[in-house]
Amino acid sequence: MAIIINIDVMLAKRKMSVTELSGRVGITMANLSILKNEKAKAIRFSTLEAICKALECQPGDILEYKSDEDSQV
Repeated sequence: MAIIINIDVMLAKRKMSVTELSGRVGITMANLSILKNEKAKAIRFSTLEAICKALECQPGDILEYKSDEDSQV
């Protein structure tokens, strides 16, 4: 996948659990897990905004683009 989700990294930096993030954002644990494990096909801007607010970060701290060519090296 070309888009990498770095929620785990931000959770570790903020010393926050997935359960706490779920409660702050208002997203189910199942949906947060899908997003965290890079199984999601899309994310709403409102959800991304809520995650960034809860983690006190920028969207670029969570989302990363890697080309398929980079993955093959």
